[in-house]
Amino acid sequence: MREGIVVKSTGSWYKVLVDEREIVDCKIKGKFRIDNLKSTNPIAVGDIVHFEQEKDGTGMISTIVERKNYIIRKASNLSKQSHIIAANIDRAYLIATINYPETLSLFIDRFLVSAEAYNIPVTIIFNKIDLYNDHDMQKYNEWKDIYENIGYSTIATSAKTGENIETLKNLMCNKINLLAGNSGVGKTSLVNTIDNALNLKTLEVSKHNKKGQHTTTFAEMFKLSSGGYIIDTPGLKAFGLLDMEKWEISHYFPEMFERLKDCQFHNCKHVHEPGCNVIKAVEAGQISIMRYNNYLSLMETDDDNKYRAAF
Repeated sequence: MREGIVVKSTGSWYKVLVDEREIVDCKIKGKFRIDNLKSTNPIAVGDIVHFEQEKDGTGMISTIVERKNYIIRKASNLSKQSHIIAANIDRAYLIATINYPETLSLFIDRFLVSAEAYNIPVTIIFNKIDLYNDHDMQKYNEWKDIYENIGYSTIATSAKTGENIETLKNLMCNKINLLAGNSGVGKTSLVNTIDNALNLKTLEVSKHNKKGQHTTTFAEMFKLSSGGYIIDTPGLKAFGLLDMEKWEISHYFPEMFERLKDCQFHNCKHVHEPGCNVIKAVEAGQISIMRYNNYLSLMETDDDNKYRAAF
């Protein structure tokens, strides 16, 4: 029995890296169901697997080592199923752009809630900083303050000018790093700038609709020359939350969760309850109205289309 880490999944075949030097093409032995999770992909990039090598050199995966974490979203067209983006992540980097194209704050907060739920630390990267005009810079500074004040680290980057690329390299060294974001925010360009030996394919943002064009079809893990790995992911149009009751969504908003103990009701939903300490904090300007409105958007989605946004 051999052990390796899944570095690419194409649906039925998995590329497994063994001892950081050998790639073995593997398939799944039988049907997998992990933790009763109804997933479109029972094995994800980042999974550590055990497999038996066949005579033709391919492998048959028999077991998956227990994950320390994973990040998950609703499958695109199957509301009852999930899609595991990646597993065993040391840190996720959510790539956002104030413009070119615009990343919605609701998308950012949906991603952060899911990452909080599965114990994945997140750094928000505001990319393409070289393109921002005065209005964009004002908005960037506002968002930077909002997210840093509640405990998230942020970095402003530019693949074109190289701004803060060395900082990113140092942060990612010897870790498994996930990059995620909308199409067109420059994930792949950042990867190429962090390690130009990778030379991944990129496309420009469409001039017609100012939206990104997909270049990454499957999540894939790449070894960094400086040490560690980057997982590049397909551009996400939306990020649907999964398996969360409405009462627990606020638990993944750190600035709300820390105030729950002072609410009048222990199961306060922070919507219209009397004696709600979160509502008081919003009214006093201690909680961002932007974040609170995004929270309400998650709470108000009807149950037939639970926690899914149309972007």
